[in-house]
Amino acid sequence: MQLTAKESSLLKELKGQEQLCIDRYTKAAGCAVDGQLKGLFTSLADTERQHLDTLTQIETGACPSMPAGKETPPPTFTAVYGVAETPDKKNDCYLCTDALSGEKHVSSLYDTCIFEFRDDNVRTALGHIQKEEQQHGKSIYNYMSANAMYN
Repeated sequence: MQLTAKESSLLKELKGQEQLCIDRYTKAAGCAVDGQLKGLFTSLADTERQHLDTLTQIETGACPSMPAGKETPPPTFTAVYGVAETPDKKNDCYLCTDALSGEKHVSSLYDTCIFEFRDDNVRTALGHIQKEEQQHGKSIYNYMSANAMYN
């Protein structure tokens, strides 16, 4: 598969965003107070690494087939924080808000890029990744909602 200059440029942008997500989640896992949130961020970083690998394969001319099957439901969380604004809650809320903002951005970028690629298999792969990014956002939202962090 031969990529156009535009497709190559878009892949470079997507790869940069995926690396940023990996870095964000890795650092956030180290800064999070709640163990559930540390685990969520670690899991999300692992998935972002898979996204980066997929984009690298596309960049080299191969388009990996995406797994078929049912979506994995987002995790459920046990509330750790109540309505009181403790320093730990503020810390974890900041990390979640930053991560959720990043997921909104990267999902939007995938939406745009899907329309720019000619190859249907690449479009399918990018759509699969976008769906996973949306699931990441839902998981973060679920955590925030369970812990009285989302207004």
